[in-house]
Amino acid sequence: MKENHRPLYLLLFVLALVVNFSGFNLDFFTDDPALYASISKNLVHRHEFWQLFTYNQDWLDKPHFPFWAAMISFKIFGVSVWAYRLPALLCFLMSLLYTWLFDKKHYCEETAWIAILILATAQHVLMSNTDVRAEPYLMGLVIGAVYHLSRLHERYTLFDLLLAALFTACAIMTKGIFVIVAIYGALLGQLIFQGKLREVFQWRWLLLFILTAIFILPEIYALYVQFDTHPEKTVFHRHNVSGIRWFLWDSQFGRFVNKGAITRQSGDIFFYVHTLLWAFAPWCLLFYYAIFRNIRNIIRGKKLTEYYSLSGGLLLLILFSLSRFQLPFYTNTIFPLFAIVTAPVCIEQLNKAGTLFRQIGLWIYIIALLIAIIVIQCIAETGCTAYFIADLVFFTMTVVVIFRRTGMPNIRAFLLVCAVMLFANFYLNTVFYKLVISYRGQIKAADFTNESPFEGYHFYTLRTENNSFQFYSKHPIDYVP
Repeated sequence: MKENHRPLYLLLFVLALVVNFSGFNLDFFTDDPALYASISKNLVHRHEFWQLFTYNQDWLDKPHFPFWAAMISFKIFGVSVWAYRLPALLCFLMSLLYTWLFDKKHYCEETAWIAILILATAQHVLMSNTDVRAEPYLMGLVIGAVYHLSRLHERYTLFDLLLAALFTACAIMTKGIFVIVAIYGALLGQLIFQGKLREVFQWRWLLLFILTAIFILPEIYALYVQFDTHPEKTVFHRHNVSGIRWFLWDSQFGRFVNKGAITRQSGDIFFYVHTLLWAFAPWCLLFYYAIFRNIRNIIRGKKLTEYYSLSGGLLLLILFSLSRFQLPFYTNTIFPLFAIVTAPVCIEQLNKAGTLFRQIGLWIYIIALLIAIIVIQCIAETGCTAYFIADLVFFTMTVVVIFRRTGMPNIRAFLLVCAVMLFANFYLNTVFYKLVISYRGQIKAADFTNESPFEGYHFYTLRTENNSFQFYSKHPIDYVP
């Protein structure tokens, strides 16, 4: 790697960490994070570990791992929005670490820098680190499992076996068994394209499967205690609901065919093709080019450096696309793999058409994002706050440094689009989201009920979507249909 580029990568990386953590203490402005935080808070207040409740009712929709992580954070630091986000952001840092380790192992140091900058500046990653659901957990766990699985493939060690199994199990206990499509799919693709498919029958993979099954036993036990031992409970408007069956089948395959307890409108096979244009912005167009180039090379018989990232990322993306239950943030899980696939395209010497496409693909986002922030600022009329002024100053200084320190068009465009992404999202985290939060009546209502005249009162809600109110209120909240 050229020495003069390393300081620029490091500068952008530090700024990316600042922006990703800039929404650390923001109040909740969407419902799902408030729901998950409320459930975790209930674990603390009920002195409970195995059973999940919301509005004092049994809750069956997601596995336990993120709630256990948030609960532990609450017990250590107290119940707060930043304590809820902390374990998720640690998993985000873990995703950066393992993306770096994987990329450096299979490519080179410069490509590793590029990959972690891509991951840290992808639009939905930046959003998810403020609007925290399960995705930051999954990013770290999935790429961590893939990394140790790739090391296990090369040489058996107990350390890699245990961590590959543990990360896989934690990912399953975060979102369900479908995450193994990315993890095991990465290995399967590597074996197939290397012509070593017979190695799938090695005893190390059987051990990996057995250990993973052992590590998910806490989830199985939790669901058994709360639901399987209580067939009289009403869940999804019916009795005799098995939590274990839901975890192993209904929560995954039910959603896949859109016939479970929770359904959405019929999916679109091209949903993620256009969703990634903003969710994986500003890298989506280069990602599509990288996919095209890699598949073309495979067809022509050219060997790729590795097949883990391409196989695992594409298999789960295809599965999501075929599913009839689709949400934009699902693909965050495999963004580390996308970043690894995309990174070489950002710095390698391409043909004339590829070079032109790369420059256009990056400058489209540079111009579009700057225009978007100007339009939001003018419409929202937030004024020149201290955060906005600081954002402008650091952005301007960063752009000046980039132009002075590099003359290579591809590196310059890459660094500029990183800077623009960080400028735009620091603005969203510190200025725009605060404006949105000011309209959240649930938080105002919770603050009102927390005043001294209402001590000892019991409160009720008529909507199960009042989760910000449930989290911020110091009183137990019940639901009245």
